[in-house]
Amino acid sequence: MTLTSPQPVVPAGDETSTSARQFLRIATAGSVDDGKSTLIGRILHDTGSLPTDHLAAVTDGDGDVDLAALSDGLRAEREQGITIDVAYRFFSTPTRSYVLADTPGHERYTRNMFTGASNAHVAILLVDARHGLLRQTRRHARIATLVGVPHVIAAVNKIDLVDYSEHRFDEIRADLAELAVQLGIGEIPAIPVAAKHGDNVVHRSSNTPWYSGTTLLEYLEDVELHAPAPVTEELRLPIQWVSRPSESNRRTYTGRLASGTLRVGDEIVVLPSGSRSTVTALDTLDPTRDVAVAPLSVGIQVADDIDIGRGDVIVSGADRAHVPVLAREIDAHVCWLSNSPLRAGDRVALKHGPSTVRATVQSLERRLDPDTLIEHVAPGELVLNDIGTVTLRTSSVVPADPYASNRDTGAFILIDEASNDTVGAGTILEPREVVPGKATRNDIKWHPSSLARAERWAHTQQRGATVWLTGLPASGKSTVAVALERAVVSRGRVAYLLDGDNIRHGISDDLGFSAGDRAENIRRVGHVARLFADAGVIAIASMVSPLRSDREIARELHRAADLDFIEVHVSTPVTECERRDPKGLYERARRGELRGLTGIDAPYESPESPDLRFDTTGADIDRLASLILGALMDRGIMAG
Repeated sequence: MTLTSPQPVVPAGDETSTSARQFLRIATAGSVDDGKSTLIGRILHDTGSLPTDHLAAVTDGDGDVDLAALSDGLRAEREQGITIDVAYRFFSTPTRSYVLADTPGHERYTRNMFTGASNAHVAILLVDARHGLLRQTRRHARIATLVGVPHVIAAVNKIDLVDYSEHRFDEIRADLAELAVQLGIGEIPAIPVAAKHGDNVVHRSSNTPWYSGTTLLEYLEDVELHAPAPVTEELRLPIQWVSRPSESNRRTYTGRLASGTLRVGDEIVVLPSGSRSTVTALDTLDPTRDVAVAPLSVGIQVADDIDIGRGDVIVSGADRAHVPVLAREIDAHVCWLSNSPLRAGDRVALKHGPSTVRATVQSLERRLDPDTLIEHVAPGELVLNDIGTVTLRTSSVVPADPYASNRDTGAFILIDEASNDTVGAGTILEPREVVPGKATRNDIKWHPSSLARAERWAHTQQRGATVWLTGLPASGKSTVAVALERAVVSRGRVAYLLDGDNIRHGISDDLGFSAGDRAENIRRVGHVARLFADAGVIAIASMVSPLRSDREIARELHRAADLDFIEVHVSTPVTECERRDPKGLYERARRGELRGLTGIDAPYESPESPDLRFDTTGADIDRLASLILGALMDRGIMAG
């Protein structure tokens, strides 16, 4: 399933258009047996868009055409007379081209409504004139507004079965007006149709002289299309692929514009890193085009050798640019698509554009009642086909916009990491930035122990602190840390080694190695080390921790708690680290099999003023451990 549109929308009259022909995506919606497939069959038939063999295949011996079978392509669909999967059909008129998505009406297949409607410009809501608005009609209408379909119109179908009654049509139109108010949209226009016979679908019907509005096709022909945010300041280019440089070409970064415009010479910013550069080349597969507009697919080259990878988002570097939020917490509408319920505390993978991060369900805020469209507060769970509002906390930053602002960067899907099944689809209400180590919780309070720290330390005759060893991979951090732990314990003190690899087996088993995940890993280790130190334990953290800002978070946690923090820079040069290479990481990085290895193609920021600095090349490890022991003794943490 995808929440993005792979096809271009060509804005009318846009000077950057490749063609004057417009492209409109339509999704049908409504309850089972309301006639969605028949309506699509009628449109295809009456616009002359059916191949002869298709028409012959659904025509019986008496010459009657089974219009619904034209879009029900699966055997099970034809046998049961219902739509199960989303069926796409194409037709054209002299002014524009269309894609029709026939979405299932059966409640069991509500999830497929998200697929059909997620990139639609128009949702046609089918209403059976005999039955009026049903539970699934309301649910589909809510999904259409949830995924931001700009235009929702009701086709009051089977009007022939109520004798073309104007009174019945007016009753349903009043119900639709009430539904529009509940959904928070302006109006839902209604057209009386009989899809089986063709009344008011493509051609105006003489059976409804009381109706003076447009036919369904006339309405679709008049829908205005616009490129998403066609201004430079709204640029969003999620990177999907990075091509290797050659002797004649620099590295090229490719993706599909989600919004904005792009041209050679534009200043850009790469998120989440914040690196800046300038576009030096632009490829749109059209040699006459010098400006790219959303949603074209493009390839660009930039002036500087900066780290840009799949999942990064390029935005405008202009002074007045509107940039997405680097979110770690997201409030979102979610349609749950799994048989297993969603509960607070569950962990899922969140796929946002080309990137995937891990996410935890912080809370379930509300659940929508599909009958009344009333939202129930604090539900215990969301079950299959439920629509609810949830709060998600991600393992690393997600450059996100509210869905109301951008349908691409404001949408995501949720994936079960064990089965790789898509289990949810969501639209972002509010993305929030959360700075690791700086954010405070206002819904809970710190519960102090009744035992004061000084009293605890006095009774145990131990004073806690944290020793933080940082350096390149294979620099010898863990070797020194192991020797230090043994030396401290041999002197009758309690110490515990927090090794980076060990931490990822438990506390951080949900994290990868992206910049955001690494920062989150260090934040977690910093908090654990602080708790150990507060208990009187000497915590020994052995972490690459390449960025000063991340290490400063750990230091600040200890400073705020009035605890000692000793930073040790293991400054072994990269040439020696690469010679050792016990895990083969450097070799893999040199072969291009491993991206983002610190010291090769990811930066390491050396501490400016560490408490200790040493190189392990040819060194006596026990002597280096004794240097750290000396620092602990100098601070009065250990006796001499």
